[in-house]
Amino acid sequence: MLQASLSRFFLTALIVTGLAAVVTAQDTLLTVSYNGKLDSINSATLNQKRFVQVFVPAGYKPGSADKYDVLYVFDGGNWNMNVVAPLQRFIQNEGQMPPTIIVSVTGIDRNIELTPTVLKSWNAPTGGADKFLAFIKNELIPYINKSYPSNGDNTLWGHSLGGMFVTWAMLKEPLLFKSVIAVDPSMWWDDCYVPKMAAARLKALPDSTITFFMSGREGPPFQEMKIDTMETMLRKYAPPNLKWKLVTYKGESHSSLRMRATYDGLKFTYEGQTSAIEFAPMNGIIAKDQPYKIYYTDDTTYVHYTLDGAVPTAQSPKASHELTVTGPATVTYKQISNRARYGKSTTGQFIAESLPPPIARLHHAKPGGLTYRYYEGIGDEQPDLKTATLIKTGILDKNFKADSLHPKNNFALLIDGYLEIKEDGYYTFIMRAGKGSKAWIDKKLIMQWDDNANGAVFTYLMPLSKGFYPVRIESFYKKEDFNFLFYYLTPGMPASGDAVPVPFDLEYGNDEHKH
Repeated sequence: MLQASLSRFFLTALIVTGLAAVVTAQDTLLTVSYNGKLDSINSATLNQKRFVQVFVPAGYKPGSADKYDVLYVFDGGNWNMNVVAPLQRFIQNEGQMPPTIIVSVTGIDRNIELTPTVLKSWNAPTGGADKFLAFIKNELIPYINKSYPSNGDNTLWGHSLGGMFVTWAMLKEPLLFKSVIAVDPSMWWDDCYVPKMAAARLKALPDSTITFFMSGREGPPFQEMKIDTMETMLRKYAPPNLKWKLVTYKGESHSSLRMRATYDGLKFTYEGQTSAIEFAPMNGIIAKDQPYKIYYTDDTTYVHYTLDGAVPTAQSPKASHELTVTGPATVTYKQISNRARYGKSTTGQFIAESLPPPIARLHHAKPGGLTYRYYEGIGDEQPDLKTATLIKTGILDKNFKADSLHPKNNFALLIDGYLEIKEDGYYTFIMRAGKGSKAWIDKKLIMQWDDNANGAVFTYLMPLSKGFYPVRIESFYKKEDFNFLFYYLTPGMPASGDAVPVPFDLEYGNDEHKH
């Protein structure tokens, strides 16, 4: 499939130039660190000083306007943070959840704080969950929102009694939380107090979307923890705006389940979020009554699209890897995420436009490569060739080596000449250059790299006829890494073929250097 071809091209291009963060971030030493701070609150509700450990994202810079979701972990400290923090970092690095503030809520007496009722058969005081939840609602969350870069979207995580507590908290104070993760929750507590409560409370949940992830162990433990009872209540009473999921695991203990369930729970919380969203070609000119294909190059599971520029919703058509379109369109793809603020989207325009006819024949031009002019001193903010110094000219041919230019910071290449087209039909041009760069074919501006660009690689669709077309590219760079690419896909290429560099024998330099 051509989609696979484009995916391979993008991956290869990124790896070759070191633009892929996954590649450049590899090392041989463990350098992971966490920005953790031990903090405290003098709680009037609990009449005691409470400690929390707050971890802000590694990339956060004090004073910046960045805001983050907050993940509250109960039974905090090494016992659970050693599981939750590394998994959050891993999922974030995979692009499947955002940078997140983690609040490790250390306990003093979990038997009291995490239980909503007094259980006389329990060999310890119980039933203090109401006070503990009031502390979280009225003191802890406001303090975190005021003292740290929180955006107000909260997730609760709890295991065992903590899993039962976070489920109960969701039913009691649903507007406080966007998501809840309950790991092997003790739903048996006080003759299934929380599942019974759920029968009435679930139906009364507000319209705002909440995600609820619950996990358990296969076999007798599933029934012993009474998770099956809670599942029955969810199936019977959960409203449409509660996105919930139950996963059972085989071969896990009550403790070891934390690893797999936390991973799956965080993934579900941000389901629909991925590291990238892109399609090719990104934009283009189309010919009347000639269908064209668009290829979505990532996972389409949670992606929807429109052709009229409207923002896609969950009711819009689902994306596929290959889409055939006829006529002008404003194509928009959007990931539908469980957290709406992280649903990425991208748009491209395909317009009907008549191009000038190609030049039938060239005079005084030889094949072998486009002409280049190398400039230095292009400026920092807005690159401009008018103020730059011309250093060298030549042919960008098969023998060209970027090192031969001895490039310095803030340099540019002006590339121009002619491209020979051997076959009528749609061509997809694939280019890569630095910020501020521009590309024209037949005096049509087809690509412009700016602050709003999705990345360094651009694709553009054009219907071309046999003949010669003028090409001009202004390629700007602020660092020494020269990474210009000029590839294309021709009408005659098989669907399984790879994008290829434009052949040098179809590139003609501009001998007269008219610019």
